[in-house]
Amino acid sequence: MIQTLHILNGQSMYDHFKQSGFLNGETMIPFNEAMCFGDATEEIFSVEFNNKRAEVHHVNLQQYTDITLKPLELLLSKQYKNLELWFDTDMFCQINILTILALLDQYNHEGAITLHIVDDNFAPIEKYTLFANGYASLYNQVLINKIMPAEITPPLLKRGVELYFSYLNPEGNLQEYIHNHPYKSEKELVRNLLENFREYGLGDTQYLELIRQLRNE
Repeated sequence: MIQTLHILNGQSMYDHFKQSGFLNGETMIPFNEAMCFGDATEEIFSVEFNNKRAEVHHVNLQQYTDITLKPLELLLSKQYKNLELWFDTDMFCQINILTILALLDQYNHEGAITLHIVDDNFAPIEKYTLFANGYASLYNQVLINKIMPAEITPPLLKRGVELYFSYLNPEGNLQEYIHNHPYKSEKELVRNLLENFREYGLGDTQYLELIRQLRNE
């Protein structure tokens, strides 16, 4: 049983913390998912969920297991006493936070959860104490039913969900930008989106799929 399990948003943060010695001696695992991208199912990390997410990421189930599930074994097997989450402010990270809190709610996790918000250089800037109860319902509203909940806390998560719905909106600012630059190459347009829409936290893969989807309509 691990005393404190630290869940980090992705491999880049995990590698940075390892190399810098931050949280030295602590148990850290990366959350290698992009939950703002593609469809999901209600029961997080169920067989149905894993198959659907593998399809979203264009990998087979074994690859999804190796990339996403194996690093989460301590979380999924509940081998911890305390949990601390380390995530950025952007939409990408906030939707991942919502998913983890919903998973913990599905597990009936009752203990306090510490959420650390970090800046672009992974330095801590804010800290919240949260409880998982209620987040499974929020997850279902947002990621399954695509409905904006009446209330969401903390405020950063609410902002992340608002950006998520903007990202899904056919007339959102990302889609408008792509439509307004029909003659730019995919490479140049991806670079522009990465530079101009940092609050979404999307990567080149997500932007490339969005560009191709809109240009093929």
